[in-house]
Amino acid sequence: MKRFSTLIKVILPIISCCLQFTSCGVIGSTVTKEKAFPKFYAENPKTVVIMPPINETNKVEAKEAVYTTLFVPLAERGFYVFSPLLCQELFESESAYDAEMYLDAPLTRFHNVLGADAALFTRIKKWEKTSLFNTIQVEIEYVLRSTITGETLFQKNADLVVDCRVSNSGSFLLDLVLNTVTTALTDKVIGANKANFFVLRLLPNGPYQLNNEADKQVQISTGDIVGTVKL
Repeated sequence: MKRFSTLIKVILPIISCCLQFTSCGVIGSTVTKEKAFPKFYAENPKTVVIMPPINETNKVEAKEAVYTTLFVPLAERGFYVFSPLLCQELFESESAYDAEMYLDAPLTRFHNVLGADAALFTRIKKWEKTSLFNTIQVEIEYVLRSTITGETLFQKNADLVVDCRVSNSGSFLLDLVLNTVTTALTDKVIGANKANFFVLRLLPNGPYQLNNEADKQVQISTGDIVGTVKL
């Protein structure tokens, strides 16, 4: 019992501190999507190739987790998306699996060979799982570039916290244990999937989305994305 009381005294201030400094929101002023991404609407890309993520963390598994979970959110935005699996041979022949070398280079090769109008790059800057606070902290930059003109059509940096808390039994100690276990067991793919869906919802509609230009007047932030995503 004494050990339990000591544990509570140690953990409660930490959790309190965490709650005080948790923030959620966006940085910058708001404008319409049409004003935020004029080059996107000028080119109106229809097909997108997903470039292998650039992983700047020491978490090797982060690259594959992000890579495999970009296809669906892009397709749901109304684009024809080339399967990463089918593009693997081309990437290997072009040394494109190291996508960083193409981030600022011409992309016409991918337009000529695949017929892709745009290429999506992702840069993984942070990937940290914290079981004590039941969170996964992820920072990813998303850049959509034209394979025809080389212009940047969409760019967002997202610093997100994936909230893994699932238990609310009314017992502090039970919830602490269950949520800690849940966070520890949460698959890396789930965290990446949540982050990708959260950010790519800001991407303008693709041509295969019904009423694809209806979102032109939707207001979005001009700055980075800072927020919390729940499982």
